[in-house]
Amino acid sequence: MESSVRETLNIRCTFVYLTLLFAILYLLHTLISHRLILGCQSVTLKKNPPLPLRFSSDGKFKILQVADMHFGNGLVTRCRDVLPSEFDGCSDLNTTRFLRRLIDEERPDFVAFTGDNIFGTSAADAAESLFKVFSPVMESRLPWAAILGNHDQESTMTREELMMLISLMDYSVSLINPAEDPSSPANGRMAVDIDGFGNYNLRVNGPPGSHLANSTVLNLYFLDSGDRATVNGFRTYGWIKESQLRWLRGVSQGLKEQKKDSNQPAAADLITRRAETPSLAFFHIPVPEIRQLYYKEIVGQFQEGVACSAVNSGVLQTLVAMGDVKAVFIGHDHANDFCGNLDGIWFCYGGGIGYHGYGRAGWPRRARIIVAELGKGEKAWIGVERIKTWKRLDDEKMSKIDEQVLWDWNS
Repeated sequence: MESSVRETLNIRCTFVYLTLLFAILYLLHTLISHRLILGCQSVTLKKNPPLPLRFSSDGKFKILQVADMHFGNGLVTRCRDVLPSEFDGCSDLNTTRFLRRLIDEERPDFVAFTGDNIFGTSAADAAESLFKVFSPVMESRLPWAAILGNHDQESTMTREELMMLISLMDYSVSLINPAEDPSSPANGRMAVDIDGFGNYNLRVNGPPGSHLANSTVLNLYFLDSGDRATVNGFRTYGWIKESQLRWLRGVSQGLKEQKKDSNQPAAADLITRRAETPSLAFFHIPVPEIRQLYYKEIVGQFQEGVACSAVNSGVLQTLVAMGDVKAVFIGHDHANDFCGNLDGIWFCYGGGIGYHGYGRAGWPRRARIIVAELGKGEKAWIGVERIKTWKRLDDEKMSKIDEQVLWDWNS
């Protein structure tokens, strides 16, 4: 009798326990589970563009260079250096509106942001400002990449944190830094020891369905030129360090060796007989030699002094020795928008796009377009034959100016 009562009590206790357990689980699921998710929002995965980057079926690869957006907080951040008639209602939104117009007008294959994407001292929250300023390109679903200027880190995030966030944004193909040292043996690749954040290269393949579809025909280098530094007691701008140049040389050499290995007799057409894969480079702060272009023939306008580092780290000499870089695209000096040639390499300013960055009243904000074109043989594409550039102005007609050929394989 006593054992029967005890058994009944155990059953009742078990029932009560299970009832309470299910009640607790129900409460967790229906009432507070949404509060346990980070940021009170569902976790979403990064949206990636189709990769690898590649030329379109018409044999062209178009890049939109966006320099110096200087974005602050959006609507409340006012414009600088505009005409009095343009000032009312002018804000950061003019910058993102211009970016949308550029994307709609030019329909690029890729967008390259060359630093000072946000104006740190005017951005209350760096992450929020980044999402706002990159929203037009993310909405377009185009692949894009960015590097940092000297102002991006002046808000609430370090340079490393900024590049990490940028690399995780939708459709971004940006990298924090290279994962491997290209100069180390292939069977024992080591993590690269490199200065800065935002050093990486992106390879562009040939058109889909062509014999170049799985081959690199254009290479894009991105480099962190730093922000500020003190040298011998004096403040100066940052510069590209030797560790970055060493990595650059390693990547360039690796591309040449890969090209050499692909030169099989069965594929002996014009593309295989070309000595190298042409490359373009993107960084923010100009090199000191650009000052020499004041006395040389240029395409565009040289309207302000070149604000470069007091340190000449040998970037130009390195690029000349490498031989594959045909043009370099920079920002930083907003009122300069020219291209000039130094030792066979074109250096081109993007021209400032940002309305919160300094400029010149009555001188429209602008952006640069770069187009690489494949040559065509009797039956197939034969590799990059020509690289051209021009600029678009933020005026009523989206004027196209200063079109020029930067490099032609036949010349």
